[in-house]
Amino acid sequence: MLADSMELLDRALSMVPIVFFILLTIAGMTFALYLLYSSSGSAYGSSLSVLFLVLASVSGFFNIFASYSYYRSSLYDKYMENLERGTKELAALPTVAIAIPVYNEDPGMVKKNLQRMKEIDYPSSKLSFYLLDDSTDKETSKELKAFASKNGYAYIHRRVRKGFKAGALNNMLKQSKEDFIAIFDSDEHLKDKGFLKDLLKYFQDESVSYIQTEKRYSKGTFFSDTVDLFDAFFFKFIQPSRALNNTAIFAGSCGIIRRSALDRIGGFPEYIVEDTFFSLESDMHKYKSLYIPKVYALGRPIKTFTELVKQQWRYNYGDTQFLGYFLKRGSFFGKKPMSAMSNIDYITHGFGLNYISTFLIFFTIVSVLIVFSSVPLAKITLEQIAQVRSLTTTMEILGFGTFALSLIAPVILTKIHFKSIRKGFMVFILNFALAFIRAKAALSAVLNLSPSMPWHTGTGDGTNRKMGIALRNSLSEVLFSSSLFVLGMFAFTIHDLSGALWLLWYAFLYISTFYFFYKYG
Repeated sequence: MLADSMELLDRALSMVPIVFFILLTIAGMTFALYLLYSSSGSAYGSSLSVLFLVLASVSGFFNIFASYSYYRSSLYDKYMENLERGTKELAALPTVAIAIPVYNEDPGMVKKNLQRMKEIDYPSSKLSFYLLDDSTDKETSKELKAFASKNGYAYIHRRVRKGFKAGALNNMLKQSKEDFIAIFDSDEHLKDKGFLKDLLKYFQDESVSYIQTEKRYSKGTFFSDTVDLFDAFFFKFIQPSRALNNTAIFAGSCGIIRRSALDRIGGFPEYIVEDTFFSLESDMHKYKSLYIPKVYALGRPIKTFTELVKQQWRYNYGDTQFLGYFLKRGSFFGKKPMSAMSNIDYITHGFGLNYISTFLIFFTIVSVLIVFSSVPLAKITLEQIAQVRSLTTTMEILGFGTFALSLIAPVILTKIHFKSIRKGFMVFILNFALAFIRAKAALSAVLNLSPSMPWHTGTGDGTNRKMGIALRNSLSEVLFSSSLFVLGMFAFTIHDLSGALWLLWYAFLYISTFYFFYKYG
């Protein structure tokens, strides 16, 4: 009886985030329609209202998609149970190449992780190790080469890092012949020795081209553990949902790829996020993919904000490139059109980080224009807040409700699945702190500029020096948030309390970039 009650409670709790996402969509769309209604035929007001409606519609699409993914992810355990029942153990073990790409990493960390990788449960006669060293530091390469020679690793070094990580893997393909390739990043420490034997049995289905497992970071500080949730949301909710549509993304490591599929596809597309491009190509070549929601290796925790910035820059630069690639190659307009759900999955992946970066900035700017527009929004006093009698006042509060729900949704998700409200707030704020950084990465990709990140990375322990470095790295955000603060205070002087609070809240969120650079380096 108690077990049944607990199951019902779990189901009810799992529906809470979905309800929040739906309410968020309704509130945003209703407020947008109110703005359009209240513009009273003004060309300027109508233009702002239509723009806000477009942004609200995009937001509504992503909220609905998030609800759909969250619901579908709850069905994945049953899917895996059925898959497991229909899968037999391998009669004969295939040959496997374990590839570890390295680029100027700490040799001590790399050697430690490679030693651990040697303990994987698999016959040595069927297993080969490849250390793919693209390091430009001569001492690092010398040390890794000596280690590889001593421990029986094939050492491959490239003088020119053409094609990024994908180039190193494609170069390895010319020198290897194993049936399958397992890829691990050099910072990933093997946690479960059964990785190969657990996963290879699923390749008995000849149409499966790759299997991806869940990726997580080792435990660290509060900051690094919060950053871990960025990937955790993707692997806990989005990957299972996509896997049911055969569009699970190969995430670059902690996965296995069938060599014959790679050969047919033509190797890894040589882009900065080669894994996403490869996933699409695999799908277009009519292969299946599989996602296993189990952690087999843990990556090194991201301890500084600068590390997170570099990661997010690379992700959004690559995903913006991917969006253009997808529209040409695989969408409704491409040479190999796919199903409607596949199109939605790939579009949301390519546009996802732009949605929570460029979209946030546009939404903020439009909010400023609305506050100081001719649209007859209510000038709310504290007394009026306590007396919700007019439509305009109600709609203003609805606007605040929309923003509040956008904060509550990730907090509730984090509390339910990761047992922490603080980390939920942190994730929410980090998305604003990274908004300009991601937007700059997207613009760089659109303009075909260098994918390298133009940030100042000086060091120093002095308070003034740390503040100077943080200011240089967050100058755009500081100027933007300062403008919002000034405008918010001006709105307050003209008794527009709602507009003032809205803009001051945005100012606080965007200035967090400076705080994170200063606090976490």
